[in-house]
Amino acid sequence: MNRVAVVTGGGRGIGRAAAEALSADGWSVAIAGRTQSSLDDTLGALSGDGLAVVADVSNGDDVENLFTSTVNRFGRVDLLFNNAGISAPPVPIDELSVEAWEQLIGVNVTGSFLCARAAFKQMRHQNPAGGRIINNGSISATTPRPFSAPYTTSKHAITGLTKSLSLDGRDIGITCGQIDIGNAATEMVEQMAKGVPQPDGSMKSEATMSLDNVAKAVVHMANLPPDVNILTMTIMANGMPFVGRG
Repeated sequence: MNRVAVVTGGGRGIGRAAAEALSADGWSVAIAGRTQSSLDDTLGALSGDGLAVVADVSNGDDVENLFTSTVNRFGRVDLLFNNAGISAPPVPIDELSVEAWEQLIGVNVTGSFLCARAAFKQMRHQNPAGGRIINNGSISATTPRPFSAPYTTSKHAITGLTKSLSLDGRDIGITCGQIDIGNAATEMVEQMAKGVPQPDGSMKSEATMSLDNVAKAVVHMANLPPDVNILTMTIMANGMPFVGRG
């Protein structure tokens, strides 16, 4: 049976790496993002059947169109990699605009909810029923960085969403887990190697890791049998200041 994955934020970074790895593993992959040219670049790099859908995950109509287009093309959805996310300016909370907060929560939290909601609806009613959702969390889901209140809040919310979906999907064949990623070498974290604020007020460079490691971890979670779940996985650059005092 053809295995079908939906990857949000698939135009670059972790989403693109995961889409390419899933495609190489034999999955048909629908990628979503806000920029057509980036999606086209990813689509061209896939080794198997693919579909690109321009979508803002914070928009309910866009999400519905994403899943309708995927099912029309491939017939079902077996995996959602709920990956799309943004960050906010690293400033003291009293200097952060309300608009920046709302935009981040709209993408990171509401967007993840909308995609999970659409995936549940499809997975519950397809034949055979069931599927898997992998939410992209962050080590910020447990440990914040300085000036990261919006992002950290959103990733704590993802942990709550993951656990609730895992429970609610248990009896209907839908599995949900979370991958918490630390310092994967995306555009968002390139600055880590140049120097980022530390809790003691200093600026230090931090170790990063290849995106390939994250992509392989996503494929591993995706290929687990339906009676097995990795509820949370932490994959990180070993040299980053996360465990202990750094």
